[in-house]
This record gives sequence, structure tokens and C-alpha cells, in this order.
Amino acid sequence: MGTDSSEIKCYHFLSRKYGRELLLDIGRIENLKNFVLDTTLHQISFYEVMLIEKGKGTFSLDENRTVLGPGTVIFTSPGQVRRWDARDVEGYTLFFEKDFLNLFFTDDLFLYRFQFFHQYARPTSMKMPSREFRRALDLVRGVEEEFMLLRSDSSHLLRAILYQLLVLLNRHYATVYQVESDTHVHPDFFRFRSLLEKEFMAYHRVTDYTEVLRISSTHLNKVCRQYSGLTAQQMIHQRLISSIKRELRCNRSVKEIAYDFDFSDPSNFNRFFKKITGTTAQQYRDGL
Repeated sequence: MGTDSSEIKCYHFLSRKYGRELLLDIGRIENLKNFVLDTTLHQISFYEVMLIEKGKGTFSLDENRTVLGPGTVIFTSPGQVRRWDARDVEGYTLFFEKDFLNLFFTDDLFLYRFQFFHQYARPTSMKMPSREFRRALDLVRGVEEEFMLLRSDSSHLLRAILYQLLVLLNRHYATVYQVESDTHVHPDFFRFRSLLEKEFMAYHRVTDYTEVLRISSTHLNKVCRQYSGLTAQQMIHQRLISSIKRELRCNRSVKEIAYDFDFSDPSNFNRFFKKITGTTAQQYRDGL
């Protein structure tokens, strides 16, 4: 992984680490202390799935804090702010660029089909029973074995194993948090989630999205409730608040954040933040 020099350190994927482009990598958490166990605030620009076999402490990802222990699985999406406060952590980390799957499945929204990625309304981690966790570990070890002797067709096998792993984890995540597990759901829901990720700073109303997507508000709310349990407006608000809190944790001024997120003035921004969270932006920052 490479880094940049911004205030919050950001790790980037090194696609040619193995001499040719390969958009997936694997490692033991305990051997990647300068990256995985970074105790400072940091981000990654790719996707990551971590399987914790042992360890103590916590892992913070935006607003979500996970207490670590055997059988813990953690999911990170690009841009989320992370921090470790842990010790004696062992397990696997599997990380990849979106194109490793998206281009193969010719679907720019493919990773939105899994409930745990780009998640801002529910936890970004889960505990698995030992039997299911061992099954997931077996798949990850299959990836590890393939990396020991990479071949010209390794990317195909690795992609197949990763897909199997993500489907397995998605099923369990859906059971734990009582959400839809079927990855073949209505395409308008994925289109909305993708547009929301790109435009949430400027588009704050449901009509902003329905006009671009050329669908009705009634239809959008129906598919959002079916596959997320939230209305479209609730999803918009959750996405906004998640990112605003991220900016507040970086000690940016309320005024700067308000204008970056296309609020007309700081007072409107403060009213919105308090309405959704029950506290002011300054009170939230003071409580960090």
C-alpha cells in the first residue's frame, strides 16, 4: 500500500506489487502493523474484509466501534475513517480494488449488492459462530495458497473465491441485521445507492435523485424500504450525517463543512444536524 501526505493518512492500493496488475491482495494482520494496525486516523481507497482470529481492543470505523474478539469480521469501504486501539490481533485481511469484480461482472454497481459495503445505517462488522467463521477462513486460506504460486490464470480463481466469500458473508450479515440477503435485487436501488455516493454533498432531497434516475418518489421509496428498511430520505440523511461527522472529527470548522455540503448557511446546517442527531455539531465535536 502507498500513502499520501494529507492530514488524514490515506493508503492506496499497489496494483503492480507482484510484477503485473493484480487488484487483490491478502496478508496476515499481525504482519502488517504499519498499515492494518495503524493507531492514527487513516483511510483506505479500496475495499477490505478483515477476519479476526484473536485480539483485544477496538476498531473504529466512522461512527461504528467494534469490540474485537475471535470470529469478528470487519468491512471497510473506500474513504471511511478508521482507527485501531488494539493489541495481540491476529487474523487475515483481504483487500481489493472495485474493478477486480466490477469489470469481470460488467456491472459498475456490483459491490453495492452486498449489504456491508457502503453501509452507513448499520454496523460495519459482525460476529460469526465458529463453524461459519471457519468456513470463511477456509476460503481466505484458499486465496493465500494461490498467492504462494501465482499463475497466469490466478486472477480468475481468486475472483471466484472472493465472490464465494462475499456471498457467504452477505448471507450471515443479512441474518444478523435482518436485511435482504439476495444480491439480485431491483436495479433502481443500486442506481440510487451509487448516485447517492457520488452526489450526497449536493443532493439533499429525494426529488434531486428521482429526476436524475427518471423514476417516481413512490417507486424509489418502495425499493429503498424493501432492501434497506429505510426510506429514500432517511438514506440520504444517514449518508450526509455519516460524512459530516467524519469531517467534524477532522477538526474542520462548521462553516467550512456547511458550505462544502451545499447548505445555504451555517445556521441551516446546524438545524439539520441537530434535527437528525439531537445534538449540535459543536456538542458532537466536544464529545469526541
